[in-house]
Amino acid sequence: MFNGDTLRDAVISAANNITNNRKQVDDLNVFPVPDGDTGTNMSMTVNAAARELEKLSGASATKVADVVATAMLRGARGNSGVITSLLFRGFSKGLKDCEEVNAKNLAEAFKLGVDAAYKAVMKPTEGTILTVARVASEYAEKALKAGADTLGVFEAAMEGANVALADTPNLLPVLKKAGVVDAGGKGYTVILEGMYSVFKDSVIIKSNALSADEPEEEENQSRNAAGEFEGEITFTYCTEFIVNRSNEKEPAQLRAYLESIGDCVVVVDSDEIIKVHVHTDHPGNAFEKGLEFGSLVNMKVENMRDQHERQKHDAKGEKKKAPKNLQGTERYTPVAPEKPFGFVSVSAGEGLEELFKELGADIVVSGGQTMNPSTDDILKAVELTPAETVFVLPNNKNIIMAAEQVIPISTRKVIVLHTKTIPQGISAMLTFDPDASDDENAINMQNAFSQVSTGQITFAARDSDYEGFKIKQGELLALNNGKLSFVEKDITKCVLKLTGKMLKNTSSVVTVIYGEDITDRQAAKMESELNAKYGKKVDITFIKGGQPVYYYIISVE
Repeated sequence: MFNGDTLRDAVISAANNITNNRKQVDDLNVFPVPDGDTGTNMSMTVNAAARELEKLSGASATKVADVVATAMLRGARGNSGVITSLLFRGFSKGLKDCEEVNAKNLAEAFKLGVDAAYKAVMKPTEGTILTVARVASEYAEKALKAGADTLGVFEAAMEGANVALADTPNLLPVLKKAGVVDAGGKGYTVILEGMYSVFKDSVIIKSNALSADEPEEEENQSRNAAGEFEGEITFTYCTEFIVNRSNEKEPAQLRAYLESIGDCVVVVDSDEIIKVHVHTDHPGNAFEKGLEFGSLVNMKVENMRDQHERQKHDAKGEKKKAPKNLQGTERYTPVAPEKPFGFVSVSAGEGLEELFKELGADIVVSGGQTMNPSTDDILKAVELTPAETVFVLPNNKNIIMAAEQVIPISTRKVIVLHTKTIPQGISAMLTFDPDASDDENAINMQNAFSQVSTGQITFAARDSDYEGFKIKQGELLALNNGKLSFVEKDITKCVLKLTGKMLKNTSSVVTVIYGEDITDRQAAKMESELNAKYGKKVDITFIKGGQPVYYYIISVE
């Protein structure tokens, strides 16, 4: 059997192993676009758990598993990261109330992890990390029935994962043609290998170097109780505590009481705990009410007025820069709703950020080069949006799953629109009707952005053989609605050709958003070329987006 400390060390070892091997996993991505690489996303997701586990010692296996599941849920990045977090969330359910990990609950944990991951994916594709995890679980179950001990069950799971990984090219022809195995499946086996090093030999795999994917520390990273988005301080004390539930009383009753004695109330519950945050003049009353639901831990009271006076200058300085990028914000104060609707948009580039703000976005989350903010980044933005209902626009297909994980853990209603591109997000914002209901707006915005065609021009991050194209690193890739249309070496020819392919008889408007690697002069020349060729058929508008990775983003309506 494995105790809690052993499980903790195993996950830390797994985080180091996937970090050490992330480039190897990234390089398995068949699609050569430099956007949302699998190994990087999985590394950042598992490292979110490792950071939390370093603070933990002497805990039970179920406590460790719960910490891992929560940290990975909030830290999940990209589809591969979300699926990894779901595997570990199910894993935690299999270890519920377990002081130690034995063969039976380990096999059950693998099974529940797979169940959770498959349920979350609308159309599961075999030959991916899902298949690798499923076969691993099946091997673990067979080993259990054959009488294997805990280590034997884990070894069987590893064997199953490697067998399934080797078979992924037979399930996905695109992998076989490229001569690679599935990247997500490989990442999963690397994670298991990291855990196995601890389970078998009690050796934590060390990280080779500081992880380059860790977000940089910002100055004055910790937030004071006044909160960087705090407005006028109505109540004096920021009061926080966790209730270890001991009865079946509904947390809604606690929320209702807290709202009667304060504001900025956040009450988030699970089967075991209720997490509470409230601004009030009577923290003692909040604690007394909490005791009706169970015992209290992690109690904290901060005088916001006092901190506000002592740290006013620092708070003002952070307020100016915080909305641009919420990554690295360890603590924040959710704001109270002041309006019925709000918007959180994901984009990269100063021009696009300003555009979305002009269209009505409350907060624009920057995802950096690969546009992959974590679930926690998006959650923070939602909680800092002063609205009862918050529409989230991921604007990238690799962010949608991470955004959807916010829905059950947010304190307000969240509607995630499945915008896969920047032009789709812009179209959705333009369609919003403040007089319509949130459900009506969701439908109308969905209908609007689904009619938008998006072209993207970027570069090949690696050599690849993809969909009949022999691609060399650095060549220009023209994507038409996410699919590779052609490969080119001249950027002007690339833009003209892609725009021509996207235009239809009914097209009337073309919007071109140019990125950070395109100068204003180059953009003006490109605009002249496009107008000369297509200006009599459609209206052409150029916007300075400043986005990385994509030289041009083309929208046709």
